[in-house]
This record gives sequence, structure tokens and C-alpha cells, in this order.
Amino acid sequence: MSVHVSAAAAEFVSTGGELAALIAAGAFAALSLVGMYVLFRVSKTVDATTQTIKDVTARTGPMLDNANATIENVNTALRQVQTSLDGVNVQLERVDSITGHAQQVTGNVANVTNLVTAAATSPLVKMAAFGFGLRKAVAKRRGEEEEVEVRQTLRDKKTRRKRGR
Repeated sequence: MSVHVSAAAAEFVSTGGELAALIAAGAFAALSLVGMYVLFRVSKTVDATTQTIKDVTARTGPMLDNANATIENVNTALRQVQTSLDGVNVQLERVDSITGHAQQVTGNVANVTNLVTAAATSPLVKMAAFGFGLRKAVAKRRGEEEEVEVRQTLRDKKTRRKRGR
């Protein structure tokens, strides 16, 4: 293995150790350049990430303020609804009380109606029965009077016939 080295390189590098050091220095420089490129790209990524975080932070604040305002409005509306429901419940309790009283009044009216019906119906029934009995008695009496007259007339005729013979 023979290595051909130029005269300038031969003057600069005289031994194999120096050549190895030179190659190592070149490799280190190349790696350093690659590392710097990577760091540059990472720096750009970190800057973009930082800017994105700033933008999100800037936008999130007003959004959270709006959300808090909305929640406060909803809470206010819910308090108003609760107040309205409390009022409705009070009114429903009053309606329940009124309904209970109306039910008692209805029961009392029904009882009074039954009493009046019983009180009025009993004398009416008795009066109707008395009237019916009276009519029947009068009719019977008239019938008896007519019967007596007819019998008297028949006796008179019979007596006249006996005399007239």
C-alpha cells in the first residue's frame, strides 16, 4: 500500500500521527458543522414553538374571558330561573290550598243538597200520598153516594110497581 501525497501535503504532514490528527480534525470540523446545522434547525423549531405558544396564550386569554363571561351569564339566568321556579312553587302551594278549600266547600254543598232534598222530598212524598188517598176516598164516597141513589131509585121503582099492580 503506497500512498501518494503531494509535496505541499508532505511538507505539512510528516508523520502518520500527524496525518491521523489532521483527518480527525477534519472529521471533527465536519461533525461540528453538522452539529451547528442541527442546532440552527433546533433553534428555528424552538423559536417557532415559542411563537406558537405565545399566539395560543394570546388567543386563549380572551377565549377564557369570554367563557367566564358566558358562564356568569348562564349562572345569572339559572338564578333567575330558580327564583321564577320558587315563585311558581309558592303559587302552586296556594293553588293546592285553594283546591283543598274548594273540595271542602263542594263536599259541604253536596251534604246540604242531600239534606234539603231529603227534607223537601219526604213531605212532598207524604203530601202526594195523602192527595192520592184523598182522591181515592172522595171517589169512593161519590161512588157510594151514587150507589145509594141508584139503590134508592130501584127500591122506589119496585115499590111503585108493587103498588101499581
